[in-house]
Amino acid sequence: MGEKLTRQDVEKIREEIDYRKSTVRREAIADLQEARAQGDLSENFEYYAAKRHKNQNESRIRYLENMLKNATVISEQSREGEVGLDDVVEVYFEDDDETETYKLVTSIRGDSMAGRISIESPIGKALRGRHVGDRAEVKLDNGNSYFLEIRSIQKTGSEEEEIRSF
Repeated sequence: MGEKLTRQDVEKIREEIDYRKSTVRREAIADLQEARAQGDLSENFEYYAAKRHKNQNESRIRYLENMLKNATVISEQSREGEVGLDDVVEVYFEDDDETETYKLVTSIRGDSMAGRISIESPIGKALRGRHVGDRAEVKLDNGNSYFLEIRSIQKTGSEEEEIRSF
């Protein structure tokens, strides 16, 4: 089983693949041909840079196509009052006596520095399906765990969040 993606994630990935195949690939090939025409390739930095750019683009295309091939499409719908995908959740960390706000997203849109956590992460798994006032146990890979309390849930949509690059 591969990545869990929403229909919108799948559409964004398809758009990126199309853009990379129709625009970036064409530009990369033109840059490579121009650099190759300059002559001696042994000391031609432009040639190596163009070749690297072309290879990175092709690698990204293969990565995205493979992701789509192995993906499981999930619904972003959740019941009223329940933490679901694309919801902003305010949580209270009991051990630290701190409150944080997170948005639950699919792993392809996850960015913990921007407050977007994946539904596949330990916190995401603990929060999904819970309600305001629930106390959730976050289980870590090393066997440890900690508790947090759900303070509020705000239903939002999937904004124009970029899909993660590699």
